[in-house]
Amino acid sequence: MAKLDRRIAKTQEALRSAVVELMNQKSFDEITIQDIADQADLNRGTIYLHYKDKYDLLDKMIESHMEELGELDEWACKLDWNNGLVPFFEYFEKNHLFFATMLASKGAPSFRARLLEYVMAGFSGEIDRDSGKNKDLNEDVMLQYAGTAYVGIVEWWISNGMPYPPEIMAKQVGVLLERSL
Repeated sequence: MAKLDRRIAKTQEALRSAVVELMNQKSFDEITIQDIADQADLNRGTIYLHYKDKYDLLDKMIESHMEELGELDEWACKLDWNNGLVPFFEYFEKNHLFFATMLASKGAPSFRARLLEYVMAGFSGEIDRDSGKNKDLNEDVMLQYAGTAYVGIVEWWISNGMPYPPEIMAKQVGVLLERSL
């Protein structure tokens, strides 16, 4: 894969940061391309060199985070719950401003649904069918319950200033998920 030019990467990062900062001030629907350009200290036309419109920019931001989370899946899912969740909580901590904004934003309600869908897909292969503890439970109900709980706890953790380190959160949530799935 070709390496991204540093100037392009810097411009795209400025645009992503501008969108997140603006979404902390007003809903995404109220944000204009000119607002983003002003916040990023770029020419309005520069945005159109990289994105079709503000929705394309937001979609690409979300897609980038979902891809990065997916890359964590490749190896973290081979670990037990406690150790496997640590990199996810570290990722949420590192990108807390993005997740806080997206989960709290009324202008991007689809993000929460997309994150939930991602989490449920990841949990689908983790249901314990061997021990018999889940024999009378419907898989759809279990996934909805565990996924909603997980997204909710991530949202709570971030919106409350991440009161516990990622390792503690991973251990606590890991125990709860192991009981549930």
